[in-house]
Amino acid sequence: MPTLYLPCDSLARAVGADEVSTALITQAKERNLPLELQRTSSRGLYWLEPLLEMDTPQGRIGFGPLTAADVLSVLDALEGEPSAHPLALGLVEELPYLKTQQRLLFARAGITRPLSLDDYRAHGGFEGLTRAIALGGEQTATAVFDSGLRGRGGAAFPAGIKWRTVRATEAAQKYIVCNADEGDSGTFADRMLMEGDPFLLIEGMAIAGITVGATFGYIYVRSEYPDAVATLRAALNIARDAGYLGANVGGSGQAFDMEVRVGAGAYICGEETALLDSLEGKRGIVRAKPPIPALKGLFGQPTLVHNVLTLASVPLILAKGAQFYRDYGMGRSLGTMPFQLAGNVRQGGLVERAFGLTLRELVEDYGGGTASGRPLKAAQVGGPLGAWVPPSQFDTPLDYEAFAATGAMLGHGGVVVADDTLDMAHMARFAMEFCAEESCGKCTPCRIGSTRGVEVIDRLLAAPDQNGRDEQVIILKDLCDTLQYGSLCALGGMVSFPVASALKHFPADFGLQPSEAEQ
Repeated sequence: MPTLYLPCDSLARAVGADEVSTALITQAKERNLPLELQRTSSRGLYWLEPLLEMDTPQGRIGFGPLTAADVLSVLDALEGEPSAHPLALGLVEELPYLKTQQRLLFARAGITRPLSLDDYRAHGGFEGLTRAIALGGEQTATAVFDSGLRGRGGAAFPAGIKWRTVRATEAAQKYIVCNADEGDSGTFADRMLMEGDPFLLIEGMAIAGITVGATFGYIYVRSEYPDAVATLRAALNIARDAGYLGANVGGSGQAFDMEVRVGAGAYICGEETALLDSLEGKRGIVRAKPPIPALKGLFGQPTLVHNVLTLASVPLILAKGAQFYRDYGMGRSLGTMPFQLAGNVRQGGLVERAFGLTLRELVEDYGGGTASGRPLKAAQVGGPLGAWVPPSQFDTPLDYEAFAATGAMLGHGGVVVADDTLDMAHMARFAMEFCAEESCGKCTPCRIGSTRGVEVIDRLLAAPDQNGRDEQVIILKDLCDTLQYGSLCALGGMVSFPVASALKHFPADFGLQPSEAEQ
């Protein structure tokens, strides 16, 4: 029997992949079938998980979503006519959801085994590191700069500027810090990559280390990702034994090593300076800037801080060249972005495309609309502090500048879909409540303003007449301005996005007429 492939991704396991694996092995043994089952990363087609694939001369064919009860009939089909099975999907890479994607970061997703160094190298692994060693630090930093890569954590700051700054700063010790504290609602790309392709992140960090002169790195992972932590730690040992980490990285003559640190569940530690405080063993509190981390970061030393997707983009840029990467995207938003579809959506999963596709393409063409079948009401883009985008703006290109022009943001690429039953007034209240709960407490606008925001929205919803509602709307808008322009970091600064967008686009949910909300 040809080789079978089943994901070991934590979401696939949560919906029964381990049970399907056990049933396959048990039933094959009972039938005396010579079964080879490999546990791979996930394709990110999460509505089809558990997704079983099988090699054929034409490519891998798929079956899904499976349960353990389907295994008997699937084995029958595999011995006879696979396409006749009701859960048969045909060639997986020909599925429209996958075929139309432009996978650079997730090119190995669903294909390779996470901890197989042979699989990783067979699919281009460590070519970027080899190229970086050959080019040297200055040319490597220039390649990252020329690629146009911007931080994928939300701020979209040009990565090459950070690299050049840390490289040019003299210090006895420098650090690379990977922000893997992925806490935004509807996001899972970091987790997918860490669980499914850990050597890619390790390679990106090693390239960064030998380029800027850092000898040690930390991957700061949220505590809610135990599978990612275990996979990364195992991958670090494998990479170290193979000479890709340690005193002589890839034969470069330069030292670089790293370790995994686990956060304690604070959303604020997704902010880079609060994360650095947490790494130092302190309570995660936002630091005032300047100095920036590139000059004075972890333990007061120059530190290059990037999120998972940013660092994981680097090996490809080095292997294929800066121009190859620049050929994807639009305007100043270059390369690809792994967008993550979640919420009330029929086909939730990961969609990697070049910047420039529209939100409508993402939600309707890839997502297939709402899971409930009810009309779309909005999509929240960019996490719990992202704006609620109504369908009238769904034709906006997914581009940093285009979204900013509408008062929204792309953030980490999470898209949470909602149908017409969602109460936007309650979502606005939740945003303020979330900010109050997660605030580090350092700055007054965030610490006090978010609590006052909950109270103002409660008064607005309870107001008995028009005059009372008008008064609360004025206060709420002033409060949003204070939070946006007076907060020390993006937690308080961006809580106005979901509140203001809900107020503007869905005034009826607040008991308002359109003119009242837009005045």
